[in-house]
Amino acid sequence: MTDAGVYRVLPSTRAPDEYLLLDAETADPVYVAREGYEGPLAERVAALEPGNAVRATFDWSGERPRFATVERETETRFAFARGVSPTFEAALDCWREAERTGAAMNSRVTRSTDGDVNGVLYVFAEQAGERDLFAEFEDGVTPLEPLLDRIEGADPPYEVFVLDPDDDPFVIVYVALRRDGLLARTVRETYGLDSGRGTRGTGDRGSDGCHEGDGQA
Repeated sequence: MTDAGVYRVLPSTRAPDEYLLLDAETADPVYVAREGYEGPLAERVAALEPGNAVRATFDWSGERPRFATVERETETRFAFARGVSPTFEAALDCWREAERTGAAMNSRVTRSTDGDVNGVLYVFAEQAGERDLFAEFEDGVTPLEPLLDRIEGADPPYEVFVLDPDDDPFVIVYVALRRDGLLARTVRETYGLDSGRGTRGTGDRGSDGCHEGDGQA
């Protein structure tokens, strides 16, 4: 059994019966079985969601690692979705600003209709060649941890949406600062996302939450 470490839970893209855990400090990956546990450990493993931060130890005695212990430290939640449409206006504005300056990425805070900061928005240019930035975020090749570490003035749990728009040449990472808050709920409803791995969405641009993100820097 390994010493306890802190890991970020991601959905494994290679098999449905495992989690991908990224070491919070080194981003080293561990693919861990998600089935076959008993008792309280089984309940804790079943309750894990993509994006949670956990303190865990592993049993390496079998064909693949298994949880020996696991405790959830934060309930931050991730959702991933390709082919989303339409792209909300705050993301389009953020991208236009990046184009004007020739930058490959841009960011801004977003605000509610009351003027309160409710999210942090990042846009990243799609990469030339065979590199797929959305897949890198989803697979943990490019960790989201540094983006979360930059957030000031709000504490987790957050709700993090990684979106690949259908008709635009950029990838969106949108951090709603309140998990299950109005902004997070509206993004989920707009793009048809559940609480785990994202699905293709066809939302309505008129929904309030995405216009909440029209906000000001």
